[in-house]
Amino acid sequence: MELSITLADGSVRRYPAGVTPRQVAEELGEQAGQVICARFEGELVDLDRPLEASGRLELVDPDSDDGLEVLRHSTAHLMAQALKRLHPDAQLAIGPPVENGFYYDVDLDRSLTPEDLAHIEEEMRRVVAEDLPIEREVLPAGEARRLFQERGEGYKLEILDEIQDPTVSVYRQGEFVDLCRGPHVPSTGRHRAFKLLNVAGAYWRGDASNKQLQRLYGTAFPRQEQLEAYLKLLEEAERRDHRRLGRELDLFSLHEEGPGFPFLHPKGMVIRNELETFWREEHVRRGYQEIRTPIILSQELWLRSGHWDHYRENMYFTQIDERPFAVKPMNCPGHILLYREGVKSYRDLPLRYCELGLVHRHELSGVLHGLLRVRAFTQDDAHLFVRPDQIQQEVEGVLDLMDRIYSVFGFSYQVELSTRPENSIGTDAMWEQATRALAGALEAQGRPYKVNEGDGAFYGPKIDFHLRDSIGRTWQCGTVQVDFAMPERFELEYVGSDGSRHRPVMVHRAIYGSLERFMGILIEHFAGAFPLWLAPVQAVVLPVAGAHAAYARQVRDQLREAGLRAELDDREEKLGYRIRQAEVRKVPYMLVTGGREAESGQVAVRRRGEHEQHSEPVESLIARLREEAAARR
Repeated sequence: MELSITLADGSVRRYPAGVTPRQVAEELGEQAGQVICARFEGELVDLDRPLEASGRLELVDPDSDDGLEVLRHSTAHLMAQALKRLHPDAQLAIGPPVENGFYYDVDLDRSLTPEDLAHIEEEMRRVVAEDLPIEREVLPAGEARRLFQERGEGYKLEILDEIQDPTVSVYRQGEFVDLCRGPHVPSTGRHRAFKLLNVAGAYWRGDASNKQLQRLYGTAFPRQEQLEAYLKLLEEAERRDHRRLGRELDLFSLHEEGPGFPFLHPKGMVIRNELETFWREEHVRRGYQEIRTPIILSQELWLRSGHWDHYRENMYFTQIDERPFAVKPMNCPGHILLYREGVKSYRDLPLRYCELGLVHRHELSGVLHGLLRVRAFTQDDAHLFVRPDQIQQEVEGVLDLMDRIYSVFGFSYQVELSTRPENSIGTDAMWEQATRALAGALEAQGRPYKVNEGDGAFYGPKIDFHLRDSIGRTWQCGTVQVDFAMPERFELEYVGSDGSRHRPVMVHRAIYGSLERFMGILIEHFAGAFPLWLAPVQAVVLPVAGAHAAYARQVRDQLREAGLRAELDDREEKLGYRIRQAEVRKVPYMLVTGGREAESGQVAVRRRGEHEQHSEPVESLIARLREEAAARR
């Protein structure tokens, strides 16, 4: 039997049944190493998988997203094989590819050290040198169970218990066998550039009631220069780690008494307050009305909103007067209740409510991470209640606002449009109309976007903004969601121009996302060296000696009276030492005062990171700093 294989360029070739993607690649003249796997009829497959039907075939190179994921998945297997050679008693759990690398969870009696990682990496290189073929086998589930039982792999048996299919696939490379869907690289010799990074604790299945395993993290790339560039990026990211800078700059702290609930220090509150002020100014300009809704609301509300069915596992609960209540994980139901106060006319729409609302979400302890993943955070929510004919125009306004705010911080961004997930509410027609409105707003403004199939919220499609920071990392922050379902559930209405009652459309929107998380991102983006308007201390006054302290104090007071955040460092330390300390604290301006400055009413101005300084009258300096801060440069 002959197959018709459609290639990526649209050409069609005829091959005998059983042809493999590797054979197709060889016929096309693809060199070894340029193809890592294939995609047949949308499914990723191994290069040696026989094709038994006609269809579309795409060859996947290791630099593509798919190819890199397969390479990293295969490197996780390579690491597991090396680990088992060195520690035969280790039990393997799961080892998936993840963003920027891979990990494998293992159960081992002894704790692995950095020295152990080095030994495992050496063994991995020996396995690479052996160039073992990586082969896929499909086994009856019972046979697979016997195989892993003989090998003492209890976690694999637990995974098999949950698989309903009569057959499962395993992958072999030499003596190593793993339960896996694949696909994988053709042989261990295809691994070129990899590095094991660290070991962390991880509960089996992310459940703190289960045994804690050891999670070995690593990364892999097609070429060594790519790996070296990534390792340099990791070094820079470590230097910018917001948890370390948060301690050093006295911004926030974390305590065992409140895991996942960060404590903001006075300097951290300065940053937060500036972010809130900026946010409020921009919203007032665009006709938003700020509101405040309660943190605790009744269970009945969450049942009606759908959160009870779709989000209950992430919520906290309490009882008041023997009545069940929940701590809000989102602000939208409260905004809906406010909309229902009084009759709304078509002339009242669009109605733009915004709130800096404190929400609580139950996160597993293993995923908590500084300010970036917490259990209580402030969401800069807005909900726009609009007529159907206003949807696209209002979404375009939201996109403009997001662009304005992100540009002030120097962020570029990528946009994703996420469509209907499996677990959703609302009709097909609602989802189609909402998705069209979001896509139309993006296209009307000429904003490029990527479609992220099936990743929308349970109540509507969404636009996600992924910010790119100063070292090239991306962070998902802003979101815009069109929601036809929630107004239906709560029977929201407005009186139209025809005198009849109509259903409004609800647009959910957040820009910072989480204020705490956005602060963490900013700390790393600026490496703690905030622009003047955000800096907790904008200027420090440094008298040359004790005799000049009175004038220095006078200068500090003038700055404070002008609304600038200034401090005085008149410690009995050498001036050079105090300047270095101000640099460590990342203060934007250091103002040195000596006898000459006191006589002339000036200060010697030194900017952060610069060695040169110049003299400037205090009044002139104050005007300049106020202008710089007001412009948010």
